[in-house]
Amino acid sequence: MTRTSVGHFVSEDARAKFLEAYDRAMELWPSPRRELDIETSYGTVHVHHYGPSEGEPVVLLHGHAGHPSNWYPQIAALGERHPVYAIDTLDDPGRSVQRAVAAGSEENAAWLGEVFASLGLDRIHLVGLSYGGWLALNQAIHAPERLASIVPMDPGGIEKVPARFYVHMIGGLFGMLAPRSLRPAVGRLLANPALGAPREMIAPLMLAMRSYKPNTRPPARPFTDEELGAIRVPALVLVGKRSALLRPRQVVERVTAQIPGVRAEILERAGHGLNLERPEAVNERLLGFIGAVPVPGASGD
Repeated sequence: MTRTSVGHFVSEDARAKFLEAYDRAMELWPSPRRELDIETSYGTVHVHHYGPSEGEPVVLLHGHAGHPSNWYPQIAALGERHPVYAIDTLDDPGRSVQRAVAAGSEENAAWLGEVFASLGLDRIHLVGLSYGGWLALNQAIHAPERLASIVPMDPGGIEKVPARFYVHMIGGLFGMLAPRSLRPAVGRLLANPALGAPREMIAPLMLAMRSYKPNTRPPARPFTDEELGAIRVPALVLVGKRSALLRPRQVVERVTAQIPGVRAEILERAGHGLNLERPEAVNERLLGFIGAVPVPGASGD
C-alpha cells in the first residue's frame, strides 16, 4: 500500500464549508469535549478527547473518508471509565493537515506512534473500523509498544478488497437520492447504516466527495501470515455478517489461525458499518473485552 501524494481540498472555500459541516457533526458527541492538534513528522493531526483524564485510554480510528463523528454512539459508553481519543487520520478529509506522504506500513505506524507519544498515552486500547482497523493491525505489527489491545472491526488487511465493495459504495450513493423518509429502510436493505444516520454526520461526507481530492492510495493491502502471526497484544476482531468488504467466515478462520490468542466474532444483523448498525452490541463487546485485558502487575495477574 504505497502512497505518492497528499490529499487536499479543491479550494479554501470548499475546505471552509467542509469544516463548518464537520464541526456541526461533532456536536453529536456528548459534552464536554476538547480538541487538540498534535505535530508529527507527517503533518498536524487533529484529536478529539472525551471522558476522564486518568485511566487506560481508548483510541478510535475511523474508516476511509470518514471522520470522528462516526463514533458518536460509542463515546458516552466508553468515556464513562476511559479517556476516549478519536483521531482524524492524516490522509482523509478532516481537521488534520498532512504535509508529507506516509508511503507505507512503517510510515503509518510512525505518525500514529508520534501522536500517542505527544499525548503521553500508554496501555492504549486501539479500536479501528475498516481502514482504521487496518491501521490498528498495522500498529500492532510495527509499533506495539504503547498498546494494551487492538479491536479491528470489519478491518482492511485481511482479504483483498472485492469488487462488490465498490458496488456497495455506489449503491449507497444512489440510496442518498431516495426520499429522506425512505433512506433508513434502503440502508437496512443495503446494509449501509449511513443512509439512516443523522444528517449532521452525512453532510461532511457528501461535501468531501465533491470537494476533496484524495491521495493516490490503493486499497489497503492484505497482511501476510507472518505479519499477522507477529501480533502479540490481545486482539478482538469483529466482523459484520452482512459485510460488503469481507467474507465473514473466511476472515474469522484466517485471523484465528494466524493471530495468537485472538478473539473473533461475526456480528449478526450488521454490515460494514457495524458500530452504527449495532451500537449497543458493539459497546458491550468493546467494554467486555477491554475490561478483561490483564493489567501487568495487577493483583492476581
